[in-house]
Amino acid sequence: MMLYISPMARPLRIDFPGGIYHVASRGNAKAEIFYDDADRRAFLEVVADSVERFNWLCHAYCLMANHYHLLIETPDGNLSQGMRQINSVYSQRFNRRHGRVGHLFQGRFKSILVDRQAYLLELCRYIVLNPVRAGIVDDPGKYPWSSYQGTIDRRKRPEFLTVDWLLSQFSSRVIKAEQEYQRFIQEGSGRGAPWEELKGQCLLGGEDFVARLLPLLQDKSALSEVPRRQRYLHRQALDELLPDGLAKPERNAAIAVAHLDHGYTQQQIARHCRLHYSTISRIIQQSRRSKRAKNTN
Repeated sequence: MMLYISPMARPLRIDFPGGIYHVASRGNAKAEIFYDDADRRAFLEVVADSVERFNWLCHAYCLMANHYHLLIETPDGNLSQGMRQINSVYSQRFNRRHGRVGHLFQGRFKSILVDRQAYLLELCRYIVLNPVRAGIVDDPGKYPWSSYQGTIDRRKRPEFLTVDWLLSQFSSRVIKAEQEYQRFIQEGSGRGAPWEELKGQCLLGGEDFVARLLPLLQDKSALSEVPRRQRYLHRQALDELLPDGLAKPERNAAIAVAHLDHGYTQQQIARHCRLHYSTISRIIQQSRRSKRAKNTN
């Protein structure tokens, strides 16, 4: 199944709870957006504020001279709101500090919706290797303006950076996970971007990922006309779906039902269950894989 969007059309914005996005924004006419380290610190402060305000997870980032990369997960489906906040607030601070006027960024930010299972790790690697590919450093550990140092060293980790999911892909032991992550990044030197697999200008994932998103694309305008609270007006309360005392298998099944069948966001479920958001996300992904396997059999 293919998703086709005319190459002349503006790429679609797909905002939905639990989406993971590779986001980039470039300076107007390719001009620099960071003149010095004070600018870079100011930008990261704006990102930190937005991560907290919009309940985001930031898995990776990298600041280059005339553009930046973010890898953002949106439990509440509000990427566009948060990105407007980042670009507008930083532009105002930059212009005020340097006594300039006019647009800082070139048009709208670019976003690609990412398949967690197939491409999230690869994009985390691609993002932090930007300075190496650009010839700025020969080792990503020497570049202080990406998430690489914060991922391998808790002392250098900004509060807004989430590393739980990323490191858990390598080992359940933190030290070993950090070492394996470093090895994974080094092995990616010389690799290009995975954009050859891009579908419809905005989706990076396998055919099953694209197929799952097609209904969202097709129903986007209709869904936007119906407030979320009206669509789920008569759903069961989380207290009923997830009562205290459930054994782990029953709890995990109930978590998947609450999200997939009743429309509760992963963040709402995480707060109710007093679990980390990444744990809820992993449970839901496992449930989806189990359902696909059953349907295949």
